[in-house]
Amino acid sequence: MTTLPTTTPAGVQRALPAGAPARPRNFGIDCLRGLAILLVIVHHLALPFRLPLGPSLLGEWWPKRLVDAVSFNGYEAVFVFFVISGFLIATRIIERDGELARVELRRFYAARARRILPLLFVVLALLSILAWCGVPGFAPEQEEQSIAGLLGSALSFTFNWYEGRTGWAPAGWDVLWSLSIEEAFYLGFPLLCLWLPRRLLVGLLVLWALALSPLRDLVPASDEVWREKAYLPGMAAIAWGVLAALLA
Repeated sequence: MTTLPTTTPAGVQRALPAGAPARPRNFGIDCLRGLAILLVIVHHLALPFRLPLGPSLLGEWWPKRLVDAVSFNGYEAVFVFFVISGFLIATRIIERDGELARVELRRFYAARARRILPLLFVVLALLSILAWCGVPGFAPEQEEQSIAGLLGSALSFTFNWYEGRTGWAPAGWDVLWSLSIEEAFYLGFPLLCLWLPRRLLVGLLVLWALALSPLRDLVPASDEVWREKAYLPGMAAIAWGVLAALLA
């Protein structure tokens, strides 16, 4: 069985042997992810169906402020996903390669492709069929949008940019914006790990993470789509996750 060299500089973790079993699932991360999933689902139900808002048992028992907080924080929950994603990806690199600066590009990109592309192709095929059939919520609704445009932007991980230029995408397609932010980050992140000294990389991540709120405020409030789905604020949330992995 082959391994990476076990003699490492101070502060650098030892890499896992090739073929070694992955670390057991993190219960805390799973709970946080489950809560975020629940908030996203409830948010999507609350928008068209006014659930769990009144009339409902929750509407009767809970204060309205609490009901609103549960019902309409799906967007913030997506940023929780970004943080979790950054933490898990950076942790995996450190476990496999010993430190971020030793990331093996071919393996990293191949792993991302295996994880994302097969299911993405299936989802896009289903969305396209429903759009061509004119099903509401899947067929393009904006004048500047087309099925080809939706497909092309999803495959090039520029879906949020496409929405920013053309308006809200159909509800069935709209969920793809967050994937565009994640994958755009992970296309460039390993290169930064290789090119930048550790201190400079960490400093950049800290500045980026701290800029999350200012970056969102840079977008005019009138540009609602781009204010919600711009690249840099979402990537700043991922940077928080990477920093957490470095501190863990």
